[in-house]
Amino acid sequence: MRISERGQVTIPKPLRDRFGMHRDVEVEISATHQGLLIRKRATARHPVDQVYGILGKDALGEGVGVDEYIEEIRGK
Repeated sequence: MRISERGQVTIPKPLRDRFGMHRDVEVEISATHQGLLIRKRATARHPVDQVYGILGKDALGEGVGVDEYIEEIRGK
């Protein structure tokens, strides 16, 4: 492996697959006494997890269920 002019390193595909380092996965690089350690960022969250529950449990209104809300917005 070589470091490019811009400081980039290509992680071999078998290692990316083995450790789940697919496109857009955030990583952190730490210095250790043995060299550099590359690992997935622990705080990275799935996009669905980032928006889940964003409206809160009373977002539809008091006592309004999802079915009633859908009917209301569709004009039924």
